[in-house]
Amino acid sequence: MSTGSERLFDPGQFEIAPPSPAPTGAVVDRRAPEPGDRIIRVLPDVSGLERQFDYRCPARWADQVAVGSLVRFDLNRRRVAGWVTEVDVTPTDVDVNDLVAITKVSSVGPPPDVMELARWAARRWHGRLAPVLRAASPPRMIGARPSSRAPSKPADPPDGSTGVGVIDDGDWLVAAAVSAEAAARTTCLEVGPGADVTPMLEALQALGDCLVVVPDVRRAGRLAGHLRRRGVRVHLQPNQWSGGFTGGVVIGARSAVWAPVADLRSVVVLDEHDESLQEERVPTWNARDVAVERARRAGARCLLVSAIPSLAARHVADRLVRAPRSVQRHGWPVTEVIDRRRDELGFSNLFSSRLVEMLRSAETAVLVLNRTGRARLLACRSCGELVRTEDGRHVMIEDEGGLVAPLTGERRPLVCASCAGTALKRLQLGVGRAAEQLSRLLGRPVAELTGAAGEGPDSTADVILGTEAALHAVDRSDVVAFLDFDQELLAPRYRAGEQALALTALAARLVGGRQADGRLVIQTRVPDHRVVKAVVAGDPGRFVQAEAAQRGELGFPPFGALAEISGAGASAYAAGLTAVVDADPGRWSTVRLLGPRRDDRYLISNPATGDDDPWELLAELLEAVPRPKQRLRIAVDPPRV
Repeated sequence: MSTGSERLFDPGQFEIAPPSPAPTGAVVDRRAPEPGDRIIRVLPDVSGLERQFDYRCPARWADQVAVGSLVRFDLNRRRVAGWVTEVDVTPTDVDVNDLVAITKVSSVGPPPDVMELARWAARRWHGRLAPVLRAASPPRMIGARPSSRAPSKPADPPDGSTGVGVIDDGDWLVAAAVSAEAAARTTCLEVGPGADVTPMLEALQALGDCLVVVPDVRRAGRLAGHLRRRGVRVHLQPNQWSGGFTGGVVIGARSAVWAPVADLRSVVVLDEHDESLQEERVPTWNARDVAVERARRAGARCLLVSAIPSLAARHVADRLVRAPRSVQRHGWPVTEVIDRRRDELGFSNLFSSRLVEMLRSAETAVLVLNRTGRARLLACRSCGELVRTEDGRHVMIEDEGGLVAPLTGERRPLVCASCAGTALKRLQLGVGRAAEQLSRLLGRPVAELTGAAGEGPDSTADVILGTEAALHAVDRSDVVAFLDFDQELLAPRYRAGEQALALTALAARLVGGRQADGRLVIQTRVPDHRVVKAVVAGDPGRFVQAEAAQRGELGFPPFGALAEISGAGASAYAAGLTAVVDADPGRWSTVRLLGPRRDDRYLISNPATGDDDPWELLAELLEAVPRPKQRLRIAVDPPRV
């Protein structure tokens, strides 16, 4: 067994030219195969190399090696690490006697079912297999797979119960999760922002081994602690990676979706709408979609839980179960909307008198002002309305002496669509200056916090002002206020509405439901926006219908497949894609190439038609286009375009 400090992957990945079919450059033992030797196929963990090679596994390690095992071997005179992808294979293009031997079996790796799932994900999100396997591998070397243990014994059910632990018939969430209708199906559960899911997880573990994926490590740790105090066997990922082989509940953040589970019966994704569940590096796999596929392959129930279920979850689910209306409304806080259309434009009046009044009486407060990576907003000096497209759906920005909508390309002169005014003003925003001004208004310290700060807020300050990172800095607040929510509502992204709604759900969790004294405050110039109305009503369903109609018109996910191309080789790849499509227009009749944008990025869109899977068709197309030599990044299902 290796020591805990030994790692599979070398600190630096080295670029090498593709080797010959047989690793003839390796300087290793070339003795003839002995009885008991096994022929294995391995995938090197080497940057830029996707090719697999055949090696000999000496008889002394024959019983240790399996599909997924982590091994070390020599390749082109370098010692590299990799994964076993097949065992007992017939060598290709080389005589068995010429095969060289691996140098070490380093660790237990992903089980065979996870290896197959990783292959599916690498194709689905069009990327190399090695990065996916890296996410699925243990963080430290594990010498042997631990033995399975008997499942943890649930509490004795009361007379007349279903036998899945103590279930209160009035607890709709537990009842919906363990019901017969949920078995071997995908269920979307719409809950309140602060719903307690611990009883549901406890009931599910009584049905068998369970995998739970959450967006952040902190919440995973808290859930693990709650369940352990209830006597449930829990394995927190990634540090207890091998524990999943022994059965119980496996809990972790995004990469936990790849963790081993002894006898998978339930897969749960909490806050499935959260963008943290999507990998930023290529391949850009989403833990929610991987969880759905893993449950399908295992014949397990899959529960997608969220206060604001995404359109993707609603689309993929076999059924949608919503909390009773009284329970749902009770879970959302009292929301106050401050209409800023008649206020003076500009940064100096960022804090309304009503907001300042609330902050002076509040003990703690979190104020959100997103500025990083946002387009500059324009407002009309005459009527105060934000400058938007003719239909009012999308924000417009100044471009070459006129106005343009980045999302749709609509153009017009510098004229307000509401009152025909020509006097427009930029709304300049900044976290640093805002914190200084608010501190003077309140007469007490205001901590500044942005995602780039790298540190927590000032511990002496009860008021925090920052980007959306501030919402993750505390667990409770009397007031959460969005100083300029229009930056979110009208961002030039097709998922802007969902992303804005996600921020309000996170804020609602901090201030508590309607029974609490907390308040959610939204300052906006578009108080009639469907997101704002849904939050005020405590009913995310009000947002869905109009949003789904707009996505359907665009043919964007979940009503189609989408990929973003960027990098120096983007234009060459786009030309190659056009050539492939033109060569067989019947096969690729639904594919659209959008761009280039001013940053030389392209979008590949494939709207759904009929019963065909648009993602499968997109994967097939991307595989058919030759890659240029220049750097190229292909992000499938990008969250912010």
